[in-house]
This record gives sequence, structure tokens and C-alpha cells, in this order.
Amino acid sequence: MHGSINDAGAPLTLEHISRRFGDTLALDDVSLSIAPGEIVCLVGQSGCGKSSLLRIISGVDTADSGRILLNGTEIAGANSFVAPEDRNIGFMFQDYALFPHLTVEENVAFGLRRLSRREASARAAEVIARIGIQALSGRYPHTLSGGEQQRVALARALAPKPVILLMDEPFSNLDRGLRERVRDETISTLRALGTTAILVTHDPEEALSVGDRVVLMQAGRVVQVGTGYDIYDHPNSLYAAEFLCPCNRVEGIYRDGRVETVLGTFPARLGLPEGGKAFACIRPQALCLSGPDEGLPALVVNRSFLGEIEELLVRIEGVADLLRLRTTSRIDVKPGEPIHLTIDAGGVLIFAAA
Repeated sequence: MHGSINDAGAPLTLEHISRRFGDTLALDDVSLSIAPGEIVCLVGQSGCGKSSLLRIISGVDTADSGRILLNGTEIAGANSFVAPEDRNIGFMFQDYALFPHLTVEENVAFGLRRLSRREASARAAEVIARIGIQALSGRYPHTLSGGEQQRVALARALAPKPVILLMDEPFSNLDRGLRERVRDETISTLRALGTTAILVTHDPEEALSVGDRVVLMQAGRVVQVGTGYDIYDHPNSLYAAEFLCPCNRVEGIYRDGRVETVLGTFPARLGLPEGGKAFACIRPQALCLSGPDEGLPALVVNRSFLGEIEELLVRIEGVADLLRLRTTSRIDVKPGEPIHLTIDAGGVLIFAAA
């Protein structure tokens, strides 16, 4: 569905969206189409344009060029602009933005002012039950935990039955364990309801685990779109590879379909001229401990125990930067001790230096 214009039946279609703030091009010709019931994650470095795109979709900000279609109807373009409150787009903010003077039930019903009081109350009760927060109905936001506030914000966003739900870093204020649990519950709820959603995150692990598709952005542009597996296993640029997983970048020379580096020679399909510069991007899990009579000699500089995995920083002669090794095995080595390493070529990605 990526990048196609006027996709039939698409809840949301973006066509050539651009936005400039002074000398900064925040969004640069972004086109994207979202399928019904699809959860799409926008991810990228801070300042890449993720939140700017959400604001334009919601109507809080306007694009300098391009247009937006909601269920096939133009809601923003050169000659049209539908006000945010008339777009039927749900929005979950990072800080939840609950009204402190309203109860949970009143917060959820707040966006239902076009319904009669009786209808609004019934719809609010229905969504509250669906989210499983009936016990919170009469309470005020300041008495709720962060996870409870997040669930209330979700119920309020879903109550008007939006065409699409926009979520801007909705789990970032929660502690890690709670964040994962609330995120899983939220995504399960959205899938059960068939809700179409866009989630903005700076966390590549969150994007890879949550999104039906991941949209990777850089400097206002969409640089790669695909499933989490697609873009992790086949990143189309050094930026994508290094953003999605910390890599050991080693410079090499392209010769006869291979890239020669101080760590070894790796097959590559780059179409570079002979002698052209390239980078081998070696994922930390591709570095493996070997016996003393095989592999590359290295020196352990630091060792970090991270629970599920262990990470070593090692120095190899001829390589300027320290290399990062990650493994689920327990390694009985200390900083300053020598080791030997082999490299799993399946964990090496090759890119042109340009």
C-alpha cells in the first residue's frame, strides 16, 4: 500500500506532503497510503518529521503543499481544509492531556458532544467496558496511575469511532515493564476493534514489534517502508541499518563483487566501480567467540551484563573504532584479556560509502 496515490478504500492517503519552517524542510514530498485496520509505525531520529506529519494529518498544522484524503474525500489541499474537529480523526497525546476537572467517564464522553447526553453516556460506557476500566469511571485523572491514564486516553480517543487513530509516543511516559504491558494491551484492543492507526515512536524495537508496516523517516523524507522483518533484514541504506540495530561500521574496497576489509572479505551486490569505497555494517550478534587457533585476535576493553544478553567492547588491530559484540552465552572473560572472533557473514550488510 505504500506510496500509492488514491488507493481505493484506503482510510488515509497522503499525497506529496511538504512543510517548511524557515530554512528547515520538516517534511519533503511525503506520500503514503494506510490500509483499513492497519497499524503503521512512524519511526526515525528526533526531528525527522514524524510528529510534524501527525499534526498535519490531524489538522493542527497545515502543509505547504500536497493533499490529504480521508476515506477518499479530500480534507486538506490547495483549495480545501476541514477543521480538526470535523475530520473524525482520533489523537492520543504523549502526556494524555486528560481534563483534570472531569471524571474518567466525563473525559471519555467529552468528544461526543454531537450526540444526545443519553447517547453519549451509553457510548462512553461501551468504550469504558471494552477497555476494561469500569472501576475507574467516577475517578479523576490525578488519582490514576500512568497506565490507568493511558487507558483512559485511549478510551477517549476511540469513543467517537474515528476513521483513524493517531498516537504520538503514547507509551514513552511509562516505566519499561509497564510500558510493554500497556502497549501490548493497547495494540490488542486496536486489532480487536479493527482500528486503523498511526503510531509515532523513536524506539526501533517498538516500531518493529508493533507495526504491520514500519515507515522509517530521515530529514523529512520517507526512506523505507515495509514490515518489521523486511526493513530489519533488508535495510536499503546505512542509515536504516544503523538506526534499526547498532552496527560495527568497517570501511572496505569493492573488488569483483566483494568488499575487502581488514576483518575479511564479504560478498556484495553494489554495482560500484572497481576500487570503490564501501562499508561493511557488522551486526553485534554476527561477531562470535572462537577457539584460540582460529578467527581474528581481539582484546576485551569492556564487558556489560544486560540480563538476557551480554555485550563486549573489543579492539581489533587495524580497526579504528571499538567493535560491539552481543551474545546470549555467558562469557568468562575480563577487560584486558585476549579473545578470538569469527564473523557470521549472514549478519554483515554492505553499503556504498556515498
